Amino acid sequence: MGFYSLKASSVFLYSLIVCLLAFHCCAYANQTSILFVNASSNLSPRRIPDNFFGVFLEEINHAGSGGLWAELVSNRGFEAGQATSNIDPWSIVGDNSSINISTDLASCFKRNKVALRMEVLCGGTKPCPRGGVGISNPGFWGMNIKKGQKYKIIFYVKALAKSNLQISFTGADDKKLASVKVTVGKTTKWTKLVNTLEAKGTYRNASLQITTTTKGVYWFDQVSAMPVNTHKGHGFRTDLFKMVAGLKPKFLRFPGGCFVQGNILSNAFKWKDTVGPWEERPGHLNDVWNYWTDDGFGYFEGLQDALDGIEFARGSSSSKWGSVRAAMGHPKPFDLRYIYTTSNDMFAKSSKFDKTSRSGPKAFVSEYAVWKKDAGLGSLVAAVAEAAFLIGLEKNSDIVEMACYAPLFLNINDKKWIPDAIVFDSYQLYGTPSYWVQKFFTESSGAIFLPTTLKTNSSNSVIASAINLKGSRGNQNYIRIKVVNFGITPHNLQIYVRGLNSTVRHLGSTKTVLTSSNLMDENSFLKPTKVVPHQSPLKNAAKKMNVILPPYSVTSFDLLI
Repeated sequence: MGFYSLKASSVFLYSLIVCLLAFHCCAYANQTSILFVNASSNLSPRRIPDNFFGVFLEEINHAGSGGLWAELVSNRGFEAGQATSNIDPWSIVGDNSSINISTDLASCFKRNKVALRMEVLCGGTKPCPRGGVGISNPGFWGMNIKKGQKYKIIFYVKALAKSNLQISFTGADDKKLASVKVTVGKTTKWTKLVNTLEAKGTYRNASLQITTTTKGVYWFDQVSAMPVNTHKGHGFRTDLFKMVAGLKPKFLRFPGGCFVQGNILSNAFKWKDTVGPWEERPGHLNDVWNYWTDDGFGYFEGLQDALDGIEFARGSSSSKWGSVRAAMGHPKPFDLRYIYTTSNDMFAKSSKFDKTSRSGPKAFVSEYAVWKKDAGLGSLVAAVAEAAFLIGLEKNSDIVEMACYAPLFLNINDKKWIPDAIVFDSYQLYGTPSYWVQKFFTESSGAIFLPTTLKTNSSNSVIASAINLKGSRGNQNYIRIKVVNFGITPHNLQIYVRGLNSTVRHLGSTKTVLTSSNLMDENSFLKPTKVVPHQSPLKNAAKKMNVILPPYSVTSFDLLI
C-alpha cells in the first residue's frame, strides 16, 4: 500500500491540496477494470495438472504428535528423557514417602530400551492413600475426554508382586471419568494389557492415571491411549482430518521441511525407524522445533532418504543421484528454492512465473505463505495476497506442476511458527483466512484453464483467472472466475465471457466472497468464523456482468452453463 504525504507553507495551498486529494480518492473509488474470459470451444484446451493443489504436513507446532495423530499420551515410551530420570510430562500420584520413580533400560523392545520403574513403598503395614499411588500423564496440554466416547488403553507391564492396577481418566479434583481395574501377576516377563474405557463424564483437560495400593516394584512401557473413534479407524483425529480433507488435496508433502534433516544428523527423520508396529518405533527428538515425537504418525511407504533426494534435485551430474537425474534427461540441477514473504511481496509474486521459459523444467512451489508482521496469527490481508499468488500459479500452471501452503497446523499451546492454516487445541479448532482461501482452489486440479485478459490501471491490486469445471457438481458444467482486489477501496469490474456456445443459467450460479471490515482481522476460538467465505446466488449471472469487488477481498463467480 502507498500513502501520500503532501506539505504546504500557506493556507491557500492547503485548500488546493485538499481539493486535489478529494478528486484523487473519488477517481480511485470509481476505477473500472474489464476482464475478458475466452471460453471458445475452438481453443486447444489447457488442462491444469491433476496434482496441482495439495497440502504440506510437517511435524511443527505439534501438528502430528499431539495434533492430527490421535494418540493422547505424551512420551508414551518414556524415551524423551534419553535414559535419564526425566519423564516429563509424566508426574507422580502420591509423594516421595509412598512411591519412587526412575527409568532403566529394561524394555522388551530393542529400539526403545527405556522403561519406567515404579517402586511402591506403601501398602501392607503402611497403607497407601485411598486413591492409591502411581503415575499420571496430562497428554498434550490436557486430554479431551467426552462422555459416551470409548478409548483404547494399551500398555506393557511386569511386576515383582501380584497386584491390582487401576487405569483411569481423571478430571477436576481427581474425579474418575472412566476407570477399570486389572490384575498383574508376579512375573519377570513383560505382559501386554489392552482395555477399552467408556467415559462417564466430559472434561477437556483430563489426565490418564495408573495407580495401585499394593507394595512392590513395577515396570511400565509404551503406554497408549487412543480414541476408538478415529478417522476410518486409521488413528487420525477426526475433526482435524476433516479440515484437511475439506481442501481436497491431490498430494501430501510429508514429512517436511526442517523437520527432515534436524539440527544434527542423529535427530534427522529416519523413515525406516517409523515403519512397523508403533511399540517398536524408537521415536526421536525434533530438535528443530524442540519437542519429542514418538513417530506414531510415521512413514508407511519407502522413499529416498532426504539427503539423497536433495542430491537428486540439486546435485551435480557427476554425483551419485545427480547422475541418475542426468540420465533421465535433466543434466542441470532443478531450481529448488523456497518462498516466505510479506503480503505486498506475495501479491507482487503473482507474476513471478509469467516470463519463465515454457521449455521446462516444471516447478513445485512446495512451501508458500505470507509471513512477518502483517501476517499476524493469520490475517485477512495475508490470505488475500496468497490468493493473488495462487491465481498467478494457476495462470502459469503449464509450468507450475504443484503448490502447497505451509505450515498446515498449529497447536495453540506450541506456537513455534506462525501463521498457519489450521489452529487447534485438545478439543477445538478453526481455519485461518489462509485456510479458507485455499478452499477457492480445491477444484483447480485437473480443471480446464481458460485464457483471460484483464484491462486495468490497477495491476498492482487486481488479478483474475478462470477455469472450466466440467461435471464438477452433479455432472453439471461451471465456469469459475476468481478475482482478487488487493486495494483499499471497492473496485468496479466488467466481465465479458466470449466464445461460449451455451447460455449462462441464473438458477445455480453463485458468488462466493471472502473479506472483512479490517485488513488485519483474524479468526479465533471465540470467533472461528469471523473471516470465512460467504456464498450467495449470483442474480445477474450472464455472459456480460458488472460487479463490485469489496476492498481486500477474494471473489469467485461460479457460472452454471
